[in-house]
Amino acid sequence: MVTTLAIEVDRSSPIPLYFQVAQVFEKAILDGQLKPGDRFENELALAKRLNLSRPTTRRAIQELVDKGLLVRKRGVGTQVVQTPVHRPVELTSLFDDLARAGQEPTTQVLDYRLGPATDDIAQHLNLPAGSDVVTMRRLRCSSGQPLAVMTNHLPAALAPDRDELETAGLYQSMRSRGVHIRVARQRIGAKAADREEARLLDEKPKAPLLVMERTAFDDSGRIVEFGSHVYRASRYYFETTLVDR
Repeated sequence: MVTTLAIEVDRSSPIPLYFQVAQVFEKAILDGQLKPGDRFENELALAKRLNLSRPTTRRAIQELVDKGLLVRKRGVGTQVVQTPVHRPVELTSLFDDLARAGQEPTTQVLDYRLGPATDDIAQHLNLPAGSDVVTMRRLRCSSGQPLAVMTNHLPAALAPDRDELETAGLYQSMRSRGVHIRVARQRIGAKAADREEARLLDEKPKAPLLVMERTAFDDSGRIVEFGSHVYRASRYYFETTLVDR
């Protein structure tokens, strides 16, 4: 039997509709309203019930699958799975963290481009295809040693100048423009260094790297930044606090 939740979407909100829908289901799963093993309504039924497009409901469901809250089973459908452990991570920038720890952060801007967003980046930033965005790629060092290669995409109107990025952190620059980052979705993983990453980070090719993707939202729920960073696993780690909810 499928449990049906009452959902209201705010079509006037800058928060994407798929994210609004996914958040309602995520809360219901974490609160125990939807339990492990419960069947999930299919995307066609959900789209019809909420008067949304199928791509929107498909993305909402995929968001929950990606977070490990739902699983798709052939012949069974989509089901709620065991609630994962949530690991709160402080919402700060690498520059802020290093400066606070006295690690003397420095930045080299490797690339800085203004141009129309690709379809993929426009989707990540919830912008119309072809909107102007700034793509920046930076090498962050700590006490003179390379630590991370960071690629970030921002709506052009919010992006700091290239010169500013050499002396200040991205979030610090955005705060000076009145942009306050309130919420971020973050995904952490791992990969092997390619040749360019190994050269920039003073590692051997295929050395282990930590990978982090982050989508940041401001006070109004607008997406203001999408970033993809790689860190030297030999010199950096993420520390989380596990909370019993």
